Amino acid sequence: MDIIMIRHTRVGVPKGTCYGWSDVPVADTFEEEAAKTKKHLDDIIKEDAPDIVFSSPLTRALKLAAFCGYDTPVLDNRLKEMNMGDWEMQKYDEIKDDALQMWYDDYMHLRSTGGEGFPDLYKRVSEFLDELRGKKYRRVAIFAHGGVLLCAGIYAGLFPAEGCFAHLVECGGIQRLSL
Repeated sequence: MDIIMIRHTRVGVPKGTCYGWSDVPVADTFEEEAAKTKKHLDDIIKEDAPDIVFSSPLTRALKLAAFCGYDTPVLDNRLKEMNMGDWEMQKYDEIKDDALQMWYDDYMHLRSTGGEGFPDLYKRVSEFLDELRGKKYRRVAIFAHGGVLLCAGIYAGLFPAEGCFAHLVECGGIQRLSL
């Protein structure tokens, strides 16, 4: 199964803001960024359209899906970004929580206060991909988030968990994998 994963475009929140599950607006440059993403996606797809399109229910993913011509993707909460709990919508350098430094030191294993950790995100994405493997789709498009794309890349063996952030697709970028 050919899987085309599309990361949302940049968001309209101040740099350094922890926004995970929050439904934040897209940046003012959305149309320009989305046009580049759509062209790249169209070049990949050509006349071989996906059998099904999935999306995170968060606006930043849904808006890009619609811009690319997929107005009614199948929504799945497992495709949301990592839930950052009590830290959501705070600037990282203004978070007053002793656990923040511990998380910085071991973010691949620890949870944010009141939220998820990378293992939780990986479990959700893996469950989604396990379910997808059981389907007879030939080609699938998924509009999601950076953390989701990282987890899918690890799951598909594109790169190891250690150092995975070096493989983070830029906003509006595309990652392909085969299951």
